[in-house]
Amino acid sequence: MITRNVEITNPIGLHASPASFFIQQACSFQSTIWVEKGDRKVNAKSLLGVLSMGIRQGETVTLIADGADEKAALDGLIDLLHNKLAD
Repeated sequence: MITRNVEITNPIGLHASPASFFIQQACSFQSTIWVEKGDRKVNAKSLLGVLSMGIRQGETVTLIADGADEKAALDGLIDLLHNKLAD
């Protein structure tokens, strides 16, 4: 299991369309992936779960992955958040 903190830079946070892209990316990995913010933790492969977090620009979340491709999963999700969903 690995854990990484990531700041959300997308102007609208992790809502609607950005959340959908994030979920699609998460679902492409075998590992179990969680998003944690404060005292809440949700399945990163659940659109409803991620949307329910209300993640806004400037907030830091913790990504947790556990499985055969855990490093690739977090690397891919962080790349998506920082480079493809940043604007």
